[in-house]
Amino acid sequence: MKIFKDENIQLNQHYENKIAAILAAGQILVDNGYVAESYIQDMLAREEEVSTYIGNNIAIPHGIVKSVERIHSSGISLLQVPEGVDFDGNIAYLVFGIAGKNNEHLEILGQIAAICSELENVEILRQATSKSEILKIFEEVVV
Repeated sequence: MKIFKDENIQLNQHYENKIAAILAAGQILVDNGYVAESYIQDMLAREEEVSTYIGNNIAIPHGIVKSVERIHSSGISLLQVPEGVDFDGNIAYLVFGIAGKNNEHLEILGQIAAICSELENVEILRQATSKSEILKIFEEVVV
């Protein structure tokens, strides 16, 4: 099962703040059936506990421990924000919304981290003009 699909990607987005970005990332997961709508509130609760900004201009908002009952299946959303969105003083150009079932999210996080540990890949993803460009980078790693 492929969990990273083109309908989970939104290109050239702009958000006033991290809350708006998290809401958008979560809504993609809801709209594509990965999570219950209440999962979005869990994503916001997680952000209040600790920033989901991980470095290299990447943020990975996700739920809390109790979110497991709101996850139908593992999924990832990706928001490309070329001008960036502020995550507590850090600028994120890529915002990955994640829902993982049965600890699958740990593998997903590892795969994203491997790709995004290279700033060159982050810049390619930031500048991509099509979903296929983005999927090409991930298709060999995230399946």
